[in-house]
Amino acid sequence: MDPRIAVRAGRLADGRELIYFDDVDTMLTAERRVDARTLDPRPPTAEMRQDPLTRDWISIATARQHRVHLPPADRDPLAPQGPDNPSEVPSDYDVVVFENRSPSFGPGLAGPDAANGDESGSVHRVGLERVRPSIGRCEVVCFSPEHEGSFGTLTPSRARTVIEAWAQRTAALSELPGVEQVFPFENRGAEIGVTLHHPHGQIYAYPYVTPRTQRLLASIDDYGPSLMADILENERHGPRVLVVGEHWTAFVPFAARWPIEVHVLPHRQVPDFAETTLAERDELASLYLRLLRAVDRLYETPTPYIAAWHQAPVHERRDDVRLMLQLMSPRRSAGRLKYLAGSEAGMGAWIGDVAPEAQAEALRAALEEVTV
Repeated sequence: MDPRIAVRAGRLADGRELIYFDDVDTMLTAERRVDARTLDPRPPTAEMRQDPLTRDWISIATARQHRVHLPPADRDPLAPQGPDNPSEVPSDYDVVVFENRSPSFGPGLAGPDAANGDESGSVHRVGLERVRPSIGRCEVVCFSPEHEGSFGTLTPSRARTVIEAWAQRTAALSELPGVEQVFPFENRGAEIGVTLHHPHGQIYAYPYVTPRTQRLLASIDDYGPSLMADILENERHGPRVLVVGEHWTAFVPFAARWPIEVHVLPHRQVPDFAETTLAERDELASLYLRLLRAVDRLYETPTPYIAAWHQAPVHERRDDVRLMLQLMSPRRSAGRLKYLAGSEAGMGAWIGDVAPEAQAEALRAALEEVTV
C-alpha cells in the first residue's frame, strides 16, 4: 500500500461497500458525507448455467436489464451527489470504488448464503442443466468526478491513484470466499457498448478461472513455465515494440486479433497488481497514459477500446501467469469498425485486418508526439 494515498472506507444506504482513494496532491478534506438515500433491497445473487458444449459458465444476471443508459450530465449516477442528482457517490472524490447495485456476480459469497443450486462436483465437470449461484463481487471504479473522459484524460497523479485502487482492491477481493480470479477493466466508447460516459472502469471477482485464462494455462503446460517471459524477451527486441521502460514493456503482439491491439507486460514475474512494487506502479501511471494518448492520436476522434488487465488466478499457477494488459480496439480505419461476424463469433476463428507491424509503426509515430 502506498502511504501517500489516503483510503477512506464507508457504506452506501443499502449496505454496499464504498472506498475513497485520495490523490497524493488532493484538494479534498477527510470529511465524507453519509449516503442518506432510501434504496430498494439489492437484487438476489444471479444464477450461473453451464454450457455443456464448451464447459463455459454463463451468468444469467437479469437485474442488469434495468441499469441506467447514457443519462444526461445532470443525472450522472457516478458523479458526486447533488440536490437534484441522487447519485451513487455521496461526496466529492478523486477516485472512488463501490459495489455495483446490479452485479453480474454477487453479492452472495461462498458459504451459507450461496448454498443453493448444483454445488456438487467440480466446476469443470460437464453435465446437463447444471446451475450454480453467481457468487463473487462486481465493483465500479470511478476515475474522476467529471462527467466525461477516460483513463487517458487523467493527470499523472490521478492515474497513479487509480492504479493504487486496482492494487488494493485486487488484494481485498482475492480474500473473499469463493473468488478464483480478479479482473480490472475499462470499456471506452459507445461503439464498445458503454452505457455511461463518466470516466470509469470495473473490477470483476469471478467464482471460477475464466475461459481465457484456462486457455493460457493450457498453452503454458504445452510450452513450459517460461512462456510469458520468453514472449516478453522476444518482443522487446522485435519490430512491434512500442515502449521499453525500467519496469514495463508495451508492444503489438505477433498474432494480434484486433485492428488495434497492444500488450503491456512487467519485466519480472508479477501475478497481479497486488504484487507490484510502488516503483512499478509509478512508472506504469505515465507509461499507460502515454500509450492511451497515442492510440487517440491515430485518428481525429477518440478511439473506442477495451482495456483488459489479465491477472493470475487467486489460488493456482501464480508463478506461471504474469500480469498483462491487453488493450484492444475494433477500429480498423477512421470511420470503420471490425465486427465479430460469422468466423469470429461462430467459430472463434479470427481474421486480422491490419498487419501488426504496420500498426506498431503507426503507434510509434503517435507516441513521439505524446507527452504526459
